[in-house]
Amino acid sequence: MKISVLLPYKENFSPNYPGAVSLFVFETSRNSIFRNKITVYGSTSLKKKFPIKYQNISLLNIPLTSQTKNYVNKFIKIENEKKSSIIEIHNRPSYVKIISNKLEKRIISLYFHNDPLSMDGSKSISDRKFLLKKCYKIIFNSNWSKKRFLEGLENKFVNSNKLSVFYQSAKKGSISLLNKKEKWITFVGKLNKAKGYDIFSKAIIKVLNKNPTWKAKIIGDEKREKIKLSHKNADILGFKKHGEVINIFKKTSIAVACSRWEEPFGRTSLEASANGCAVIITNKGGLPETVTNAKILNNLTVKNLEKNINRLINNLKLRKKLQSLSVKNFSLTHEFVTKTIDDYRSEKLVNTNNFFTKKNINNLRILHITNFNERLDGRLFFNTGRRINNGFIRLGHSVLGFSDRDIQKYYRSLSDLRGAKTLNDKLKKTCYNYKPDLIVMGHADLISADQIQELKEDYPKVKISQWFLDPLNKKGPDFNRNKERILDKINVVDSSFLTTSPTVLDFLPKDKDIHYIPNPSDKSFEILNNYNKSCNVDVFFALSHGVHRGVLKSGKIDDRINFVNNLMNITPDVKFDIYGLNNIQPIWADHYFKTIANAKMGLNLSRGEAIKYYSSDRITQIIGNGLVCLIDEKTQYKNFFNDKEMVFYKNTNDLSEKILRIANDDKLRKTIAKNGKNKYMKYFNSNLVAEFIINKSLGLSNKKNFFWER
Repeated sequence: MKISVLLPYKENFSPNYPGAVSLFVFETSRNSIFRNKITVYGSTSLKKKFPIKYQNISLLNIPLTSQTKNYVNKFIKIENEKKSSIIEIHNRPSYVKIISNKLEKRIISLYFHNDPLSMDGSKSISDRKFLLKKCYKIIFNSNWSKKRFLEGLENKFVNSNKLSVFYQSAKKGSISLLNKKEKWITFVGKLNKAKGYDIFSKAIIKVLNKNPTWKAKIIGDEKREKIKLSHKNADILGFKKHGEVINIFKKTSIAVACSRWEEPFGRTSLEASANGCAVIITNKGGLPETVTNAKILNNLTVKNLEKNINRLINNLKLRKKLQSLSVKNFSLTHEFVTKTIDDYRSEKLVNTNNFFTKKNINNLRILHITNFNERLDGRLFFNTGRRINNGFIRLGHSVLGFSDRDIQKYYRSLSDLRGAKTLNDKLKKTCYNYKPDLIVMGHADLISADQIQELKEDYPKVKISQWFLDPLNKKGPDFNRNKERILDKINVVDSSFLTTSPTVLDFLPKDKDIHYIPNPSDKSFEILNNYNKSCNVDVFFALSHGVHRGVLKSGKIDDRINFVNNLMNITPDVKFDIYGLNNIQPIWADHYFKTIANAKMGLNLSRGEAIKYYSSDRITQIIGNGLVCLIDEKTQYKNFFNDKEMVFYKNTNDLSEKILRIANDDKLRKTIAKNGKNKYMKYFNSNLVAEFIINKSLGLSNKKNFFWER
């Protein structure tokens, strides 16, 4: 394998005045298992280069031409001879178009180190669609950067296999560093307003006046802005080599990274954390992703910054705790990040089949009518209908999936505008050919009650049931419509199954066979074990304005948005990863699973007022993948789980306190998440739910005690 790494034009790939891109490329190249196969290409006038395989692209000054284009074209000329296996372009999306047009059938990966929407070649939606088409991988230095890239893109254009987050890395310091800390407060970066240096300069004077035994160490420069800071205990050191900066961090007690602008990542806070500093950051861009434990400022003012620095100075216990946790929990080492990059370089696609079909002629023929979403290209593959379907199959039954919504859409015509007539006719023909023993419907609204009654008359031995997942709370969304959907066929089916407890639904007929079922987990879907690893995000939550719509609906607000925004406002120093609100599009399918893989906790929040046992299928994706499940106690899930398996909250204040406690106690987090997953996967899985539906639908006497029937 040959790997060519192309730096931005004029990037200083040198230990003298290196940028974040150069440091990242150097560290991940020299630690790579492919280090002997990697060549870094750049164009810098500095003589001293980092000690790895590097080729400088020297250019003549040709008037009236673009030196950037000349640089890329010269790289292309080299590549035509070298023919690398992978070309990795750093921080220049505009290079992709030039290179992909002239070097066909090459694997091109693009690394973003800055905000994608601020860069030529990725500002527009059409630019980003082009990158998604041409790049094998698009790699971001933070989830914030990835979210920015996705702004305005419809989900059908997003191949989540192409989108990855590879954080920048740092060398992890020794815990012994904590015994060598000086009374230093350090600021590293450009001395300008974007970095918040004007705020820092005013706050630090007040801090040093109040604490005369402390000193400030200020590293950086700025030619365009002149922000004055003069104090006998403030050492303005100017630019320092990277190694010198690290040595200062090793002795620093408190480090401040108070950017005003949306930092895509933030190397200063990363390296300060790696070296055991008590870090203060602003809640901007990807900065919260650089640290495991820090003070996070939601409001950057002189007064607020001064207060937080003074608090760390005066509270030795808190300062030592943050320092210790920064080192102890630091995971973004050069070795770790390099391995994630090497894994992608050597990855191969593996097709696995997670279904286990046991053929037995005595088993049932089940016609499962629900929306399998074939028309949505797999975006809604991981849904409850599929889970129940998996359960039927694993139990050894013959299962024919009948996707009513797809059929209805495909067969609409001028003579049948809704497609309902054709749908019901097709169902009748399918039953004729397949001869099912059991028909199970899920949200099959366009199948008419008259057609079901006709099938019962034609096939008197067939049993027919329905399941229903949507909310049935009188104060919830679409209550009257959802109630009508349940009642529409309740007199012609043998059994009904709801994810809300029937005991709290007074509109249900008392003489009908109606049961509660939990949202089923599935071992082929819930494959993550987040409790087994360190996670960079504290709380994950995603909502949508309708699964079939797939994107945010302009101007639409519901109670969940207000709840989540309030929760974030009152919960300091916690990293939230939120989708479906504040202009961040919802996520689906594999992209969803890749995203929650980095979360400690998941908020299980449904629309409307909580009601007994109701939850959306979000609960399975949270608890089933080893996240701590945060759930309203009014759902009465305490009838099934205890406080060591789920986290129950009374209101936003109660939830905020519990999130903070778990975010700062990783052992507790892992214990609750593991216990919750193990119990849910054992007692609420798709095999058991499928078996329960079959048993109740057929009226089978079974001594098996299903956990949710207690």
